[in-house]
Amino acid sequence: MNWQKENQWKKFYGKNFKKIFISLSYIWNMIRRIYIDTSVVGGFFDRVFEADTKALFERLENREVVFVISSVLEQELKNAPRRVRELLDKYDNDCFEHVLLTQEAIKLADYYIAEKVVGKTCIEDCRHIAVATLNKVDVLASWNFKHIVNLDRIKGYNGVNMKYGYATIEIRNPKELIRYEHE
Repeated sequence: MNWQKENQWKKFYGKNFKKIFISLSYIWNMIRRIYIDTSVVGGFFDRVFEADTKALFERLENREVVFVISSVLEQELKNAPRRVRELLDKYDNDCFEHVLLTQEAIKLADYYIAEKVVGKTCIEDCRHIAVATLNKVDVLASWNFKHIVNLDRIKGYNGVNMKYGYATIEIRNPKELIRYEHE
């Protein structure tokens, strides 16, 4: 920020300039809370998704992001191959925020089904989205293009969220969450 603009800001905001400037700097640089579903964990070992998934996990290692993991994910991982099941154990616990599947999340997931965003067989996907929505994550990451990372589905989930008074949710695949250096 050049000194003339800084002086204009100081004049406008007065004594609170420094406090506001520091708050904005924190917001711009704050650690993102990324809800991950089971496909992201499995993607770490999948030839097609491995490179981008590992790049996202590198952001986790560098403490640029926090992964929000739910009891839904933990339950699904119980049936996963051993290396998938044990992947998250390799990271410090403070890299994660643990959240629970609540009755409110179950109800919201049921609304997604009732409103025909997806069919009944996708209830676990709906629960991921509901838990992420209720916990106000910055973004939900998934490699599930059929039921989650799909423009029509995203519009459907967000339409239901708005209809029932919830915030909309940002849904992306891990490739979109990689930080690229200036090229």
